[in-house]
This record gives sequence, C-alpha cells and structure tokens, in this order.
Amino acid sequence: MRHHAVWPKRLPHAINPPAMPLWENLAISARRYPDKDALVFFGSTISYRDLLQKTEQLAAYLQGLGVQKGDRVVLNMQNCPQLVIAHFAILRANAVVVPVNPMNRAEELKHYITDPDAAVAITTADLASDLAAASDALVAQGQTGLKHVVVTHFTDTFDAAVQGDEAPPAGWHDWLYTRHALPAPQGAQVHTWTQALACTTAPAPLTAGPHDLAVLPYTSGTTGLPKGCMHTHRSIMHNAISSGLWGNSTAENITLAAVPMFHITGMVSMMHASIALGATLVVMPRWDRDLAGRLISKRRITHWTNIPTMVIDLLGSPHFDKYDLSSIVYIGGGGAAMPQAVAQRLLEQFGLRYVEGYGLTETAAPSHTNPPDAAKQQCLGIPFMSTDARVVDPETLQELPVGEQGEIVVCGPEVFEGYWKRPDATAQAFFELDGKRFFRTGDLGRVDEEGYFFLTDRLKRMINASGFKVWPAEVEALMFRHPAIVEACIIATRDSYRGESVKAVVVLRPGLEGQVSEADIVAWCRDNMAVYKVPRVVQFVKALPKSGSGKVMWRALQEAEAAT
Repeated sequence: MRHHAVWPKRLPHAINPPAMPLWENLAISARRYPDKDALVFFGSTISYRDLLQKTEQLAAYLQGLGVQKGDRVVLNMQNCPQLVIAHFAILRANAVVVPVNPMNRAEELKHYITDPDAAVAITTADLASDLAAASDALVAQGQTGLKHVVVTHFTDTFDAAVQGDEAPPAGWHDWLYTRHALPAPQGAQVHTWTQALACTTAPAPLTAGPHDLAVLPYTSGTTGLPKGCMHTHRSIMHNAISSGLWGNSTAENITLAAVPMFHITGMVSMMHASIALGATLVVMPRWDRDLAGRLISKRRITHWTNIPTMVIDLLGSPHFDKYDLSSIVYIGGGGAAMPQAVAQRLLEQFGLRYVEGYGLTETAAPSHTNPPDAAKQQCLGIPFMSTDARVVDPETLQELPVGEQGEIVVCGPEVFEGYWKRPDATAQAFFELDGKRFFRTGDLGRVDEEGYFFLTDRLKRMINASGFKVWPAEVEALMFRHPAIVEACIIATRDSYRGESVKAVVVLRPGLEGQVSEADIVAWCRDNMAVYKVPRVVQFVKALPKSGSGKVMWRALQEAEAAT
C-alpha cells in the first residue's frame, strides 16, 4: 500500500490486540502500578488500586440490582472520576455501557432509555432531574421507564476545599458544589454513590469475552432518531492499544482528559488507551482554557488529545504567557480541521506537530491519523493500524484513482458490528469489495500519491459545530414539537470560531407571524435539546422550497446560505 512508505518505522502495519475483555486492562494495570495515580481531579487523586476496588464494588452493586450479562446501562455524566469508575464497573458486571451526551435534555433522553431497553442508569446529581423527567414521560405514555438510578455528586471524589492552580474556576462553584435534590423517577429507586460503593459483596465472575458487546454509543444520521453502534470488547480494544502505540506512549504518560469521555474519541483514544497503559488521566469536567493552561503547567502534561477549538482558545488566553507547555510531547485530535496558521504556530513556537486524525463513532474513533513524524496539515492522515481504507464512487462503489473525489470507506477490526435493532441501516452501511466488508462513512474525500486522505465534502447531511456532529433531521424532529412551528429546515451557517453553526429556516403557523420571535424559538430549543444543537440563527419564511414530490429542498437553502 502506498502509505506504507510514510509509516512510522517503529510500528507494525497491523497488531493482534489482547483477546480479553476491556476490564482486564484495568486489572492488569492495577497489579503493575497499584500505588500510581490513575485519575487526578481538582488536585484529588485515585490510585490504580483504589480504582480497581471501586469498580468491583460498583459492579457487585449493579449485579445486586439485577444487571446481568449483556444488559445495557445508561451512563450520563460530564468528565469526572465517577464516569471512569462507572464505565469499567458496567464492563466488570458483564454489561454494556450506553454513553450519553450530558448536554441532552429530557425529550432527547427518552430515546436512550427505550431504544437500548435500559432499566438502570448512572448519572451525576446535576443531570438527574432531566433523566427522571424522561423516565416519567415514558411511564406517562405507557412505556417502560427506568427501574434504578445511581446518582453521584461531583464532591464525592474531590476535596471541596481545594485551592490554587488546580481549583475549579469560580464560575463552576454552584454547579460542582451544590448538593442537588435527587428526584426519583416514577416506579424507580434512587441509589446514592456512597451507598453503592459501600457494597461488600464480590462481583459475580467476569464472563464477557472479546466478541461480546461492550459499548453502545449512539450516532445520529440523515433520518430519524440516533442509532446505537454495536462495539465489542475487541473493536474498542484494538483502537485503545493502537492509539497508545501510535502516540509513542508509555505508562509514564500524563494525559489531559479535556475531551468528553462519553464521546468515542475521549472514551477510546484517551480513557481506554491510558488505563491499558497504566498512565495518569488529569480530568477536566468541562473546557476552560485557563484551567487547562494551569493543569498542563502544574501536572506536566505529556499527551493532549483535543479538538482544534480548544487549542485556538488556549492560545488566545490573555494569561497564555504564564503557562508552560514544554512537557507536551504529543498533541493531536480531530472532529474539525486545525487551521493551518494555528498548526504552524504550534510547530514554530513549541516544536509540536499537531497530529490530525479522522474517525466516526462507527469506527471507534480513529480510522485514519497522521504519522506523528510526517504529519500533513489539514489532512485526515493515512489508514490506521490494521485498517484498509479506500475512496470509491458513491454510486458504483468501485475504487477510484488517486486524486479523484469519492466516498471514504473503511475496513478494519475497529469497525462496529452494525446498528442496534436496525438491520436495514446496517445493510445500507456496508458493502463488499475485494472480498472484504467495508463501512461507508458518508464522507467524501480523496487520497494523494503518498496515501494521505483529505476530506472534501459530505455525502451525508451533517453540521460540524466545534467537532460536535449535529444531524439536521434530529433537530428538525425536535423543533416540530414547538406549537408555533409548521415546518423547519436545519442548515449550516459559517462561524469563524466553531467552523459551522446551526441555522433554522422556520415556517410559523398562520396568524402567529410577528408574535413569535427568533429569541422565543432559540429559548425553547435550549429547553428541549442539547445546547450544541440549538440554532444560533432563526430565519422565518412563508414557505420552504419543495421538490415535485413534496420533499423539502434543503440543499437549495444550504447553497443559498453558502452564497451569502
């Protein structure tokens, strides 16, 4: 393959990942480095020994609630030690993690209960009310809600009196320190974190194997509700181990965990990769550029996986000159293109090559990444370890020559098994080429003479807002619930900071023109959907353009927006 000429010479082209369940990575690291810091959170630390013990206690408690092998358990949290503990505890209980974006609101959360048939959820107290409201709404509709909710406060794992460089920003105090009321969903029991971790029984034997389902992250698409991506222990294990190798990582890594760990990139390339290595994760619950700068300096961060907007924000801090980035040996990420000028500044000022990568929830994060010593700017990189990637004609599915634009397709051990309960969508997502099963990414790109891939356009209808993927059909479905909206079409609008933002083109019910404002629509959206999905711009029109068959011509609206 042409990209082998630029392949890191220290690495094999493919690996055989450990044939064991993911929880064993934690167990092995705890035996190797029992007293080493696994997690750091606002100055408080959890050793590998303690992390192992807490996961076993929580796993036993979950099994006591009736969680059995293969059951799906909702995990709805911002980054915090409890997320890591809960994630591995669910795996230790032989169950399946359903990671949920903590920005989702009650209306959105209903789907994450009903679709995976989840009876148990683990969440933080600040999010418990939305989860309870979602469960109650399902019960009111005659559907099955949650049976058990385990709830933690952030201060269950850090010293509320922490001061200095590692203290939370002042604006976070109410959110972090408030002892929120714990609402009980109708027909469900609420269990406190302290109660769960006081469990003294041993968990049942670990019986999950490499080919069993481990994680069910959800991804949206061009139509309908989000779809669950079935990832096995094997697919996650491959990219966890490969990510460590690719970043030239060791147990001495100190990783800044600023990317959300509910997201496939943070979960696999950061959390699972670090735990498998026995490295240290310095956890940030939310992004704050000056807290990040202080943590990088104080904790001597060596590895930082991020989205480009984080780097841009940090470099723009008025306090940036006070921060010491000299400890960083690896910096990279994806989700959006790194501006060439920013990448060049990192290289010239700090000697750091920003390593861009590419992947989807369906590919357990990286399917492509740049070689650290031969990175090209604004480039997806080369196919990842053990991976075959091609560019094909979207219509004929035949491979295209170098330089021609087509759909990027991927075959490798990191590719998911298919969509949960959606054999139709699974069948549409895969095809066979040269005797291999390839996944259709829905992204258009090209490959150059050296085997580097470049993104050129999207076959799917999707908006990329600071690395968060916004699927118009999902936002439209939510907006149709607004009593004043007859029709809505979601398109992308240019944003100098986020890259793209969400714009809604809206038709109001007759007689309501002039009575409902843009601010009214935006406020309603903020109450009913995750903030990154909320339209930044609302345009009112008399009618949406439609084709002869009555379909909304979203592309015409998008092209008109691009021309402005």
